[in-house]
Amino acid sequence: MRKLPLSCHSALVPLFFSLVAPGCAAPRYRGETCSGVSDPSRMATKDAVTLATWSGPYGGVPPFAKVTVDQFKPAFEAAMNAKRVELAAIASTKEAPTFENTIVALEAAGADYVRIEAIYDVWSSTMNSPEFQAIEREFAPKLAAFADETAQNSEIFQRVAAVYAAPETKRLTPEQQRLTWKRYTTLVRAGAKLDVPSKKRLSEINQRLASLFTSFSQNVLSDEESYVLLLDKESDLDGLPESTRAGAAAAAEARGAKGNWAITNTRSSMEPFLTYAKREDLREKVWTSYVNRGDNGDAHDNNKLVTAILALRAERAKLLGYPTHAHWRLEDAMAKTPERAMALMQSVWEPAVARVREEVADMQTIASKEGLKRKIAPWDYRFYAEKVRKAKYDIDENEVKPYLQLEKLREGMFWVAGELLGLSFSPIPTGSTELRPTEAEVYHPDVRVWEVKAKATGKHVGLWYFDPYARPGKRSGAWMEAYRRQSRFRGEVTTIVSNNANFVKGKEGAPVLISWSDARTLFHEFGHALHGLSSNVTYPTLSGTEVARDYVEFPSQLLEHWVHTPEVLEKFALHVETGKPIPKELVAKLEKANTFNQGWNTVEYLSSALVDMKLHLAGAQPIDPDAFERDTLKAMGMPAEVVMRHRTPQFSHIFASDGYSAGYYSYLWSDTLTADAFNAFTEAKGPYDSEVANRLRQHVFSVGDTVDPAEGYRAFRGRDPDTKALMRKRGFLKVAAPLKAKVQN
Repeated sequence: MRKLPLSCHSALVPLFFSLVAPGCAAPRYRGETCSGVSDPSRMATKDAVTLATWSGPYGGVPPFAKVTVDQFKPAFEAAMNAKRVELAAIASTKEAPTFENTIVALEAAGADYVRIEAIYDVWSSTMNSPEFQAIEREFAPKLAAFADETAQNSEIFQRVAAVYAAPETKRLTPEQQRLTWKRYTTLVRAGAKLDVPSKKRLSEINQRLASLFTSFSQNVLSDEESYVLLLDKESDLDGLPESTRAGAAAAAEARGAKGNWAITNTRSSMEPFLTYAKREDLREKVWTSYVNRGDNGDAHDNNKLVTAILALRAERAKLLGYPTHAHWRLEDAMAKTPERAMALMQSVWEPAVARVREEVADMQTIASKEGLKRKIAPWDYRFYAEKVRKAKYDIDENEVKPYLQLEKLREGMFWVAGELLGLSFSPIPTGSTELRPTEAEVYHPDVRVWEVKAKATGKHVGLWYFDPYARPGKRSGAWMEAYRRQSRFRGEVTTIVSNNANFVKGKEGAPVLISWSDARTLFHEFGHALHGLSSNVTYPTLSGTEVARDYVEFPSQLLEHWVHTPEVLEKFALHVETGKPIPKELVAKLEKANTFNQGWNTVEYLSSALVDMKLHLAGAQPIDPDAFERDTLKAMGMPAEVVMRHRTPQFSHIFASDGYSAGYYSYLWSDTLTADAFNAFTEAKGPYDSEVANRLRQHVFSVGDTVDPAEGYRAFRGRDPDTKALMRKRGFLKVAAPLKAKVQN
């Protein structure tokens, strides 16, 4: 999410680029139409499909329908060899290093590799069969070794360093200077300056980490698919709305248990069950299975993997010259240091915990009146919170849900994209293996594709793929990916992005209804997609979502604000049966309850972020994950009624890759920007103010990493962010520490 958990409310597995982080192999840009070294005539049958330049309409599209698992091994081997040839040519040129023959040449290198990896990542996240998992286990260390081979190439680094230090570089365009700086600094951070023995050890660490990441991810997926609660009595469904029952029936039928109901071990299935199911014992079973993913003491237990990953990260950080893994990770983020990130988190933690105490007291009052003879437990929180919402604000989630049709909200997202960013979306046919001029291939029948154009000119901007439904072999959560990144340094290359989710299908042909929080997640992930689609840069390394980890969530979290604008609700929140828009009285109640349950939401998230940071600040200290988690939360004053959003043995953000490791705080950091940024609209003419929208597009959505994010934000807002906006948004009284010093370089 880049494969984005660029995501957000889920187990996102970000992908990294071959010169960005040691041990992570991923493309600079994907599916480009400029020439690479691949020649389909010389390819073996098994690798021809995945290596060939993407053909067909829209500047070429991924050949998803023709891909088989047995193609990946020969394709990767051929692609790595092809890139080696290209890098050797760059390294051995007799000409003095220049921006064009070194920096730009590196941008173009590895065209075969980026195409195959784009497809590989789709299979990894959405088509993860046992056959593919075997390929993953074999190739994870190989791809890590290849990334280090590239990053540790001394001849390449010498040429990049020469361009970086050359006086002529100061006369390049700002974007070219930024690209040169990024190439140089990422190589240094990847170990380019280490001696030969240190480089060797670094590569060994990265290869081992890659294998551990793969095992961790596959273990979580196994627990999500294995722990399913199968119900055979309708009385077990007491309290569940019809849409949830229909989804459970469909899930059971898909597992060969027609006539029963299945509650799967994913957030999209777990949350509505815990919110509405009246059976306490069944709520506890569903909750226990979910929070114990990766922590069941069996063959898929992740605790030993976590211990090993943390130890290797600590060793790598020392090898690279940093006190801890957290210091290494945050050096090129907006926060710059773990101490600054911790200061923001701790300033929010205490008021959030205080709010939880108030929320629990309200729930306990209702629970006791209804005959509960014990204290509220974690599996009760959602159930009684819904009762408090009804009592305090006269809102029943079941009253809201019939207005939240997945397809209507998707139309609403398109409308917002048109109003804010001037984009239009048109569906295109999919599935054919012999493409006609307007078709695109897909990897699963659930996937649909839209062409994106500029409304003002009709110019083609890119493609948006949508894969919304849960299925076996697809990891849980929601995320965005970029199959191909926008660039223009060697001809105009348009982007291809996707949004992926895990909504549960109901009856065949029936509209899928989603929750209010799911609607926000839908818009959130679409914000990542719009960030990619709006990109208007020259070089793919700086394109779209290729920005600092604690800035990349800013555009996506910002878009969540548009879900509840009157314009979206009146046009697209239409009742599933009557077609009438959601009543203004109900909207007013939603607005009044805007800060409801913010204590729980914040503590659930922030406990994960704090544990993440503390794990990675522990350095070489041996870690028992369960004990560390338990002791840390106790010391923090974690309320007993709340559990971490992602417990350590299932925390894929930080243990399925280096992606969000020591970086889960990013969502809070970005939300600080988000709250302040949305105020720019409300202080003007409202959420659709064209002047503010133009500034947002010009300085945030379109610039990628061509400018420092702090400078980009100041250009949009006219100043540094005001952290008080975050506290007001969440309904907390205490004000966070100033952020000005933190976002400056």
